[in-house]
Amino acid sequence: MPRRFLQRYMPHPETLRRQRSLRFMSHLIGNPALWVLSRRSVANAFSVGLFSAMLPIPFQMVVAACGAWVARANLPLSVGLVWITNPLTMPLIFYGNYRLGAWLMNTPAREVPERLSTRWIAEQMADILPALAVGSVVSAVVLALLGNLLIRLIWRWQVSRSWKARHRRRRKTSCEEDSL
Repeated sequence: MPRRFLQRYMPHPETLRRQRSLRFMSHLIGNPALWVLSRRSVANAFSVGLFSAMLPIPFQMVVAACGAWVARANLPLSVGLVWITNPLTMPLIFYGNYRLGAWLMNTPAREVPERLSTRWIAEQMADILPALAVGSVVSAVVLALLGNLLIRLIWRWQVSRSWKARHRRRRKTSCEEDSL
């Protein structure tokens, strides 16, 4: 099942608890319920992580950690999925969210100048912010729901495939024993 694959790449809770920068969250990190890898906890982690990643706010990882606690989701997956919006992908994702919000609000989207600067963004922020917020929330909700559904379907498919393979192996070994 995907559990083995995920466990291979997850950090150990004790390693994180020992880090000096995370000591203020040691009670949260040490909660064994937030490290469980079940279909529900992983699907909820994808919902929380994808939702947090699409929000154009600072401290997305803290939001994801709190969301994991509330939704009883897997903490490392929730926090790790926030990195979908990393410094390389963030401009493209948030520009797409802005365009989606402008389309939903039926307002013309601002065209990006040839030389994009922080000054231009600061001057246009009052006009950009409402469309960015609407587009971000809509894409966050849609991605969270799709992520949750997709993980549940993949998990179910993998378990079904595993059971069928086990059934074939048992049938094969019982046929070999009968022939002896």
